[in-house]
Amino acid sequence: MKKPGVIKVETRKLIIVVTAAVIVLNVFLYLFDVQVTPRWQTQLSVGALTEKVAPASGYSVDIKWGDVGQKLVEAGAIDLEQYQQIYPDISYLTQSKSEGITLNKDTAYFWVNTLWALGLTQKSDVLEKGVMMTQYGDDLGNFASTAGWTLGSKDALELYSSAEIIPLSAEQQAKVAEIASNIYRPCCGNSAAFPDCNHGMAILGLVELMVSQGFSEEEIYKAALVFNSYWFVDTYVDLAYYFQTVEGIRWSKVDPKEVLSDKYSSASGYGAIKQIIGNIPGAPVQGASCGA
Repeated sequence: MKKPGVIKVETRKLIIVVTAAVIVLNVFLYLFDVQVTPRWQTQLSVGALTEKVAPASGYSVDIKWGDVGQKLVEAGAIDLEQYQQIYPDISYLTQSKSEGITLNKDTAYFWVNTLWALGLTQKSDVLEKGVMMTQYGDDLGNFASTAGWTLGSKDALELYSSAEIIPLSAEQQAKVAEIASNIYRPCCGNSAAFPDCNHGMAILGLVELMVSQGFSEEEIYKAALVFNSYWFVDTYVDLAYYFQTVEGIRWSKVDPKEVLSDKYSSASGYGAIKQIIGNIPGAPVQGASCGA
């Protein structure tokens, strides 16, 4: 059995050796500018993240579209002739559809415009009793979501909250307002309860449609995140990178309601996250905009 004094000496020697090794390693890394990255982090390429955020195969939401498109045309919200000049397939506006909505890179902007028309035209407490009317009623025609809508056969202000495309009870109207107030978009600093741009108005239309069909709040937030992700791919790739590298949460495990909050999905919230992560290697450098 070793004596206590001998054990202490050997322990001190071991500590000295380990400390020296750490110092040498750090000097080596500094002098030769060696970057040590965890293996799981090196797998976060822009392409891989994009496939998680907005899969090329698309994402389907089991929404019953039915004759909503036909009603929008009848209400003057959509001019078929103009749509035909932009989109090769307008069957969602001319036929009753029993299948859901599939979002991909080819259909994303058809749906931002079509849901924009729905959000603008649908009889809505958000539009009539919310910020746009109560605080900015005199300037209602100057917002991007009103002045920017030129694909209808009627003027945007004539369309504004003018038709019951989707039947909504008072309780459902309140639920729409509550959910919309929690959904932001990175092109500006307002929630969908203040839909002053095309994406905000489109999300309002989506929420109204899903509330009318009895979807849960969890399902609605999940769908809203999917739509936002296809409309702002670069933004949500950055957020996916942030959640995995900083928070340690994979994109498939994030809470959609949290991601859609002003902390992450508003222009200022996303800007703060961008300051933390900088530019992902290989990612295009561009900002979010309201252009459709």
